[in-house]
Parts: sequence; C-alpha cells; structure tokens
Amino acid sequence: MIARIPTATVYGIDGIKIDVEVDIAYGLPAFNIVGLPEASVKESKERVRSAIKNAGFEFPGDRITVNLAPADVRKEGSSFDLPIAVGILAAMGALKMEALEGHLIAGELSLDGSVKPVRGILPVALLTRQEGMGAIVVPMGNGREASVVRDITVLGADHLLEIFHYFKGEGELVAYPGNECDMEGTAACDDVDFSDIRDQGQAKRALEVAAAGAHNIIMVGPPGSGKTMLSRCLPTIMPRLGYAEAVETTKIHSIAGLLGPDRALITTRPFRSPHHSISDAGLIGGGHVPRPGEVSLAHNGVLFLNKLTK
Repeated sequence: MIARIPTATVYGIDGIKIDVEVDIAYGLPAFNIVGLPEASVKESKERVRSAIKNAGFEFPGDRITVNLAPADVRKEGSSFDLPIAVGILAAMGALKMEALEGHLIAGELSLDGSVKPVRGILPVALLTRQEGMGAIVVPMGNGREASVVRDITVLGADHLLEIFHYFKGEGELVAYPGNECDMEGTAACDDVDFSDIRDQGQAKRALEVAAAGAHNIIMVGPPGSGKTMLSRCLPTIMPRLGYAEAVETTKIHSIAGLLGPDRALITTRPFRSPHHSISDAGLIGGGHVPRPGEVSLAHNGVLFLNKLTK
C-alpha cells in the first residue's frame, strides 16, 4: 500500500506543495528517502524511526521507500519529519487514507515523538488555502503564526500520538481560531515617538515628506546630532500596515526564523539597522540555503544604513 501525505517546502518566500509518498514492500530492512533531499531531510530517517518506536508503535521491518515529489525540487529543513511518520503509519495500515484527505501536515519530530516548531510555516499555511485544502496540522509552537491565514482550519499538536488519535477519530487536536491580530500594533521605537523629538525642525520635515511619499532620504551630520534616533522613530509616522502587507512582512521574518512562538502577525513596520561591516550575503540575502538579508527583512519598513560611505 502506498500512502500520500501532502506537505510543503519553502522556495524564496513562497510555499511549494510536496507529496510525501511512502511505500512499504517485502525485502531486507531498509529506509530510503529519494526526491532530491538535502542532508537535513536525510537525517529525518533516524528521528522518524525513534519517534514511531517511542510512541508505542512497531517500526516496520520491511523495505521502506519515501519519495518526495516532485523530484526536481530540492527539499531542505526538518518539516518533513511529521508527514513522513504519518505516511509510514498510513502505509502500515494503522491509519486510513480517507481520514487524511484535506489535511496538509508539517512539523519536526523529536526522538520521543514530540512535535517541534519549524520556520516558514506561514507560507505553508498560505499554500494550504491556495491548494483548496481545508486544514493544516502544525506544531503547537507554530499554531498562532498559521492562524493568521483566513479560510482554513489550523490544528496544533504536541505529540505524534495526538495526531494518530485525531486521524483515528479517537481524539481532538487544538484548533486555533482565526487570528488576524488586533492590527493596532505598537510603536517601532520602544520608548520614543516621533512627536516626542524636540527641535530638529528641518530634519523632521524632511522625514515627514519621505514617509508620506515612501522616498529614500540621506541625512548628513556630526555624531550625536540625532540621526539614528530620528530614523528609529520614522516608522511611527508611516501609514499602518494593511493585512496583506502584514502577511507579506511576516512571511519574510518567518522564513528567516525571526518570528517568536508567541508572535502571530507583524503589525508594525520593521526597522533594520545593519552594521556597516555586514557582508553582501547578510545585506541582500543568499547563501547555500538562501535566506532573506537585511534588505528583505526591511520590506514594508525602514532600512537604516548608518555610516553608508564606509
């Protein structure tokens, strides 16, 4: 029996649907993952094996083949652990495929079967809605983040056994209500608002024009003249983030791993101030596994390049 479990991987700032196909056949014991997996995905074999055993199941002693389709897309990250484990349970006959329909599954497994949060869950949740699936199963630590997506059911789990009992119809998972956030936000500058800055009339006027028209601005002055303070408080006079802008900004921070477990939606315009010695990759993004740089992290906000000429 072949089990197919929908999941997703992140490419750029968007999610790509991946089908985890699991086949258990007679033969010498083996566990192979194919479909262009990175090292972190190949390592999931040991996590999945231990998680299934420690959850109280007997791991199959046959030949297990896991295919991550489409095979021409490179897969990286630990979010494939959970769908692979659920796929093995389904291929064993412990779960019925009918119960899994309409659910996208993503998450990392610990050796004891507990489910750990992963980065980039918001693009995966958006893909779930785009693909017309009604529900997404995620780690509890990613529940609030995924719940900002409208028109899907977000289910959080702490352990593989909870997911097993849910799909068996013997238990419930934590359902996160739609959490579009209060959209009120807080000031980007913790203790100073733009209106609290005294004097600096010409500089404040220039920043007001820049904020109103989304213009770039260069400030020149001696150290201690207030350039950094003025720049840090610039987001407080910029228009508030709309829902679409907030989702777009949160996606970038989620992929970069900068979204905390208690943070659902970034509702204030980001302020990024990289050091003048930052590398090219750190500034514009990139790397072996591409990650957003400071320019991307400042999207919809303010990028402050101090000591630019250096």
